[in-house]
Amino acid sequence: MKKCLKDVNMKNKTVIIRCDFNVPLKKGKIIDNTRIEKSLETIKYCIKEKAKVILLSHLGRVKTEEDKKEKSLKPVSKELEKLLKQKITFIEETRGEKVEKKVSSLKPGEVLLLENTRFEDIEGKKESGNDEELGAYWAHLADIFINDAFGTAHRAHASNVGIASHIKTSCIGFLIEKELSALEELNCPNKPFIVILGGSKVGDKIGVIENIVAKADKILIGGGMAFTFLKAEGYEIGNSICDNEHLSFCEKITKKYPEKIILPVDFKVTSEFSDETPVTEKGIDELDFDDIGLDIGTSTIEIFKNHLKDAKLVLWNGPLGVYELENFKLGTNEVLNNLAEKNIKTILGGGDIVAAAKNAKVEDKIYHISTGGGATLEYLEGKSLPGIEAIK
Repeated sequence: MKKCLKDVNMKNKTVIIRCDFNVPLKKGKIIDNTRIEKSLETIKYCIKEKAKVILLSHLGRVKTEEDKKEKSLKPVSKELEKLLKQKITFIEETRGEKVEKKVSSLKPGEVLLLENTRFEDIEGKKESGNDEELGAYWAHLADIFINDAFGTAHRAHASNVGIASHIKTSCIGFLIEKELSALEELNCPNKPFIVILGGSKVGDKIGVIENIVAKADKILIGGGMAFTFLKAEGYEIGNSICDNEHLSFCEKITKKYPEKIILPVDFKVTSEFSDETPVTEKGIDELDFDDIGLDIGTSTIEIFKNHLKDAKLVLWNGPLGVYELENFKLGTNEVLNNLAEKNIKTILGGGDIVAAAKNAKVEDKIYHISTGGGATLEYLEGKSLPGIEAIK
């Protein structure tokens, strides 16, 4: 494990925390503040330890001057003030004299939030390209660097790898520490170990499947990616989504692990991607050429529950249907509720399944919900995470 927050003495020191405040915004208002809430434990600890706190984060992609209007961290500063119940100084700049003057005047326990780090991407992608000068500049503002943004740990940016490379003391925050502790359980999982994979494209999960199939007792496949596996087996899938580029992979992995790969036997189908068209439940051998499968069916739900009943550890990435539509959220919700009610140790691997758990109101009953998305997937593929590797 990397050096952690409690290993560092930060009293009266200036600390720079790389947070993940990449929250969804609509007309300048935060729709979901989960990522801000997940950052609070580390920030509060630094305040309590009498550190002078500088916060950095990106928000979305910034390619033009026009993008800046919709991607400012100002709404985040207001939300932080409300959650921390203290004043947050927000500077609408990422560097310069104004930033330096405020940093030098910070008192212990005070918090300063700088503007979106990706504003530095407009001229030469200095943030996302890990510009050495920019990383060194941010590093010189502080005594200690704390990386607590797991969501960007798979990227080498100036605000994570860059700062860590130019500062004497660095460590991980509580959020990353919890992420790593939970995900490391997957390296030698308690058995039976069941993996649930959903979402639309097989291509996004190939690395995960290849890396984890030997450890898993079963891999339950749902969502749009199930149709690629089923087409590879010769089934008619109608107008359902199909990742044709990876049919050969599906055929190969199913033949190699026939007892491990569990595919749906029925679906809820309709004629359009909509809640407005009639819904029918059909077995996999009953689909017509114009059917679109948007959720797993009743029999599949029961089959999946049966495989999960004795599980000691479950990893789940990607919903089993189009949970955003009322008619097609049952499969995902039923399996989520089953895991929660039976208190089965479950790790949700970031992305849409986290939103689905929140939608189903079971997030408080899940063992670990990853904030990662791309970082979680790359970890599950066995890749190193540059943002964490750079920490001392």
